Amino acid sequence: MNQTVHSEDPDAPQQTGTGSSGRTNDPARTMAGILEVATHEFADKGLSGARIDAIAAATRTSKRMIYYYFGSKDGLYLAVLEEAYRRMRGIESELHLDDFAPAEALRRLVEFTYDHHRDHEDFIRLVMSENIHRAQYLRQSASIESLNLRAIETVRKLYERGVAQSVFRPGLDPVDIHSMISACTFFNVSNRHTFGVIFKRDASGDKAQTLQREHVVEMILRFVRY
Repeated sequence: MNQTVHSEDPDAPQQTGTGSSGRTNDPARTMAGILEVATHEFADKGLSGARIDAIAAATRTSKRMIYYYFGSKDGLYLAVLEEAYRRMRGIESELHLDDFAPAEALRRLVEFTYDHHRDHEDFIRLVMSENIHRAQYLRQSASIESLNLRAIETVRKLYERGVAQSVFRPGLDPVDIHSMISACTFFNVSNRHTFGVIFKRDASGDKAQTLQREHVVEMILRFVRY
């Protein structure tokens, strides 16, 4: 987990050192709680709008303790991004796609990605925010690239099995397949409010339905099949 110091951080404490208030008997639990609350804060308000004071109050910790663990507001933001990707890739790795025929494995991967994005709007909003920043914070991460290369490796293995079994057509790039899955499932959440207003679809519910799940699965399967 990287710690990044930002000299213009408006929430930065004026003193260094942790003092007695910056220590805990269960640091892992404290950090997990801070990350959970910070995820909502950054997703809802973005990096510039989020406030360390609000995160400290919601977690019953202190600004000093947060800076002790994460170094700075920017460090906490990067830790939130890393944890969001880590959680997604961790669940993805538990799908055991090697146990299924290629077409069924791809179906399960698309369904998982659709459901994850639909049910974790905070993740989508964090990625949107980081794109506004042109990924300048993700570039500082020592783990993001390896986490996401793992996702591409999953698609590559699945796709090559399908090609070997004459189920999928050859000549496709696993990154392109991953991009198509991400594009459809991401849009389903990122654009649901504007799409709902323009085309009179109800975007007020908890579950986005800009693109139907079964339609997304069918599009991806048709793309890779003969």
